[in-house]
Amino acid sequence: MKRNHVVALAVIIALGLIAWAGIANYRKRKEEQAKAKQPVITLTQAASDPSAAAAGDLPPFKNPLANKQAPAFTLRDTHGRKVSLADYKGKAVVLDFWATWCAPCKIEIPWLEKLRDQYASQGLEVLGISEDDLDLDDQKALLKEKKDITDSATRLGINYPVLFDDAKVADPYGGVDALPTTFYVDRNGKVIAATIGLVDRDEIEANIKKALGSGEQAQKGQS
Repeated sequence: MKRNHVVALAVIIALGLIAWAGIANYRKRKEEQAKAKQPVITLTQAASDPSAAAAGDLPPFKNPLANKQAPAFTLRDTHGRKVSLADYKGKAVVLDFWATWCAPCKIEIPWLEKLRDQYASQGLEVLGISEDDLDLDDQKALLKEKKDITDSATRLGINYPVLFDDAKVADPYGGVDALPTTFYVDRNGKVIAATIGLVDRDEIEANIKKALGSGEQAQKGQS
């Protein structure tokens, strides 16, 4: 009888541990889902709390480059190649400022991947500009940081160029104080739309179509 009691107690403890683990996993999943639903992360918050997933409400945003020429830049991609905005003259370009720690960014990245595939034949390219902190004064640390970004881009399956912003390219684009921030550049190099935070996939696609269509007639006339 004593042995039966011990077995019964062991079974009860095991069931209790299983139940506790299930509850813990459920809570963790709910927390992750809640974080992912937040639309934007401010860089100020990320700097003060690296583990922060989101900032909540969207900060006020007005496209600082509406109908202006997109500022030129040249950055290295994850393969070490130089990439310039000028390389895509005549194409529509989506400039997506993101970071590896940005949960909303990771939600929109698969959309950008599929939309890039869908509209590439029409002249679309997407450039992901990483706003992860880079230690430019420490070469060893810099190499590790760039490797971490590269590894993250690989895990996410990103099929478009990912660039390291080691030249503060974000500054002429209005500072980019929250992520994701996305600019849509038309075939003539003008910024025809911009968004801050996670927006609907349909809105992203609508802006892509707008960028592809804007300046198209002018391009045809030059050909």
